[in-house]
Amino acid sequence: MNGEPERWTVQRYLDSRQTDVVMSDVPKRIKRLVREWAGIAHDRDLRKALSDLRAQFDRWDRGEINAFELNDLVHRFHQDTSREIWKRYATTHLEPAVASAVAAGVLRKEELPADLVQHIASLIAFYEQDLSAS
Repeated sequence: MNGEPERWTVQRYLDSRQTDVVMSDVPKRIKRLVREWAGIAHDRDLRKALSDLRAQFDRWDRGEINAFELNDLVHRFHQDTSREIWKRYATTHLEPAVASAVAAGVLRKEELPADLVQHIASLIAFYEQDLSAS
């Protein structure tokens, strides 16, 4: 390669752990919890991003930026931030989204049901390691 450390994808990490969990083997209760907590994380991520965007409107109200600058910030929010959040949660494989939300502090392990934390524990560890490396 180019001398840089190799970055692992979630799939390569899970493959390396030789996990035998097939999604069809996951109990319906766990699938429901994954969807529920992914929705909560999505809402929190979006609320935080929108709060940051609202701060830009406040700057505009105070005359710190002009309408063109605000328009550019709104455009960048739509093209970048909003799309990244949407892509994170617009999937049928929501375990990585929930685990990364835990690692990033959007969700706290303590608030999740224990069996959900156990189900995504290796993914949480992967994302925590990834965040500490960056």
